[in-house]
Amino acid sequence: MSDSGHTRRRVLGATGGLAGLVTLGGCGLFDDEPEPPPAPDALQPVLDEALALAGSYERLAVTQPRLAPFGQAHRAHATALADVIGTTLPAGSAAPSAAATADTVAALRKAELAAQKTAVAACKAAPAARAALLGSIAAARATHAEALR
Repeated sequence: MSDSGHTRRRVLGATGGLAGLVTLGGCGLFDDEPEPPPAPDALQPVLDEALALAGSYERLAVTQPRLAPFGQAHRAHATALADVIGTTLPAGSAAPSAAATADTVAALRKAELAAQKTAVAACKAAPAARAALLGSIAAARATHAEALR
């Protein structure tokens, strides 16, 4: 025992307890701030484009029924992407309107080409488990764009 009344065991115990509190304080145990929301999944932009393309095709298919399968393909892609991401698709879709003036074949082709680039970029950055799905979506989008020429 030292002159101050502190034993080596007591000093080491107090130091260990203090280190434990500092560690707990650093891990957020005593923080009052909520956890930040998780970052959106990297596939979300591909999913959003699939839904937008499906809606555009559905609106245009009212006057051009030959385009309906393209919209169905994009709906299938959206379903597969939602399954991989672990999210649910929005309930229902907007009813196709005969007054789809913003949706033209030329606009759809341009949208398909842009969406194909998004899918290719996502495919390059994706882990192997997601790359096959993204590759098939990119190929489908390129095929749709060519069919719209």
